[in-house]
Amino acid sequence: MSAENDRYSRQERLPEVGESGQRRLGEGSALVLGCGALGSVSASALARAGVGRIRVVDRDVLELSNLQRQILYDEDDLEAGLPKAEAAARRLRRINSGIEIEARVADVTPRNVEEMLEGISVVLDGTDNLETRYLLNDACLKRGTPWIYAGVIRTSGVLMSILPGRGPCLRCVFPSPPPPGSLPTCDTAGVLGTAPMVVGSLQATEAIKLLLGVEPLGGILTIGLWDGSHRRVALPRDPGCPACGEGRHDFLESRETSWVTSLCGRNSIQITPPREVSLDLEELGRRLAPLGRASACGLVLRFEVEGLEMLIFPDGRVVVQGTADEAVARDLHARYIGT
Repeated sequence: MSAENDRYSRQERLPEVGESGQRRLGEGSALVLGCGALGSVSASALARAGVGRIRVVDRDVLELSNLQRQILYDEDDLEAGLPKAEAAARRLRRINSGIEIEARVADVTPRNVEEMLEGISVVLDGTDNLETRYLLNDACLKRGTPWIYAGVIRTSGVLMSILPGRGPCLRCVFPSPPPPGSLPTCDTAGVLGTAPMVVGSLQATEAIKLLLGVEPLGGILTIGLWDGSHRRVALPRDPGCPACGEGRHDFLESRETSWVTSLCGRNSIQITPPREVSLDLEELGRRLAPLGRASACGLVLRFEVEGLEMLIFPDGRVVVQGTADEAVARDLHARYIGT
């Protein structure tokens, strides 16, 4: 038995997989959008299962509070100050060197989401905000790419596999985003570290089933870890849904706006520029150094000024840490970055 066959031998013994199924997994591809708590679990599970190509995308860098639940990372990664996508990719390559791992340090916006989906068989949602999920729903419906919505808060989680043209989409269930601040976040309500482990494992299982050509769970599944409860509710497709019923792509077509996002679990604001940007972080660091404390590692520039820290990425995104006030973040961005 070859080393690779031995790696997957226990999985191939399953009648649900077998040797032919393992080959299908090796030919498959997955996009893990968001390498936080859910994305850490699902990406690790897919790499260990032998999915042939995994693209991991995340916009953020590690913080100490991440280590409570984001299982791909450790204190060495935190000390290195790497973006999550790069740290995740390095760990996944150590888990399985026989598959292709691609890292992208980027925010997903209407400008780039379709390119992110190129060559992808299935998408796993590890995002931390509803705006990106609605955008992902539009893009996947347009391209016919299945995706798996998931979320965790406190001690519970939710999961839904979305198959374009074959069942309800996100907007069938939630027609429009709720008002800002109306829903709890992990920052305001907390999250049990085991919750994303359970939900992320189920999410990866759904992705594996889709790659094998097996029908995933229907409806929406809610799980309560503290009381051991679970409930699955069948959902019909809404013929009047603005996305899958009427064919509108409201979130995908908002291409020229700057995205200002409050980051879940952080006292931080992210600003994404309205156009493609490529920054020379070393040069920008030299320009900013006389104005505050600037340090660059090639993948991110940290700039401390006015009691706040700005994380500046090559694609022009800026995360302003230490404030939840969009006006403050925009003002800092305009005065020091100006892109």
